[in-house]
Amino acid sequence: MDKLIITAAVCGAEVTKEHNSAVPYTVKEIGQEARLAYEAGASIIHLHVREDDGTPTQSKERFAECMAEIKRLCPDVIIQPSTGGAVGMANNERIQPLDLKPEMATLDCGTCNFGGDEIFINTENTIREFGQRMIELNIKPEVEVFDKGMIDTAIRLNKQGFIKSPMHFNFVMGVTGGISATPRDFVFMRESIPAGSTFTVSGIGKLQFPMAVMGIISGGHVRVGFEDNIYLSKGVLAKSNGELVEKVTRLANELGRDIAGPAEARVILGLGEQQ
Repeated sequence: MDKLIITAAVCGAEVTKEHNSAVPYTVKEIGQEARLAYEAGASIIHLHVREDDGTPTQSKERFAECMAEIKRLCPDVIIQPSTGGAVGMANNERIQPLDLKPEMATLDCGTCNFGGDEIFINTENTIREFGQRMIELNIKPEVEVFDKGMIDTAIRLNKQGFIKSPMHFNFVMGVTGGISATPRDFVFMRESIPAGSTFTVSGIGKLQFPMAVMGIISGGHVRVGFEDNIYLSKGVLAKSNGELVEKVTRLANELGRDIAGPAEARVILGLGEQQ
């Protein structure tokens, strides 16, 4: 079994300081939260960026500032910008971080109803456009799937040449409009991906750590962080992303799974081998 890759999603686009005052907005705050997560065992920083007032943005310039700060504090960490952005953003906004040529970036493979009137739109043409751009720039996509049908879409577009093999998936489980975060549904998702693929699991809210355990014991990988969950335990707000990563590290240690450092994560994910 490969070592466990921990991804820290340090701020997201929706959660705010009103939910948890430790949620980072500024370049300095994002860098500090990335450092705490990295020191606790995260090899990948999944990155959204904000303006100083907390407004989500996909500005290439803001991403460049945040990525430089993270690299200053954590020189070997893998930075994975989001191309999802926030609900309502246009494709030309969302795709901007790819111009910075990160090692990885997210590729959302379907549309999802997030509740009320919030619809996270990813048409097939959007997926093709983003996937083709990642191939051109030799960026490894993390294929974001909120339901089993999105896995099917990714497999079809892989066969058509818009996503390269081997694919790396992120099972986003427990989000409104997506698949439930249950052991049954986790096994369904895991058994639906092609042989040779790797995967991470992201449980939402109180389901973050139960899904982390599923990822640990099944040979997959785990994402935690304020984007998905702001609590360390029931009613106890996490003081930092580092605390959330530390909890996963403890769980992995108890279950006999070693933690991958960034260099080991690069080998597991085949980063730099896409060409």
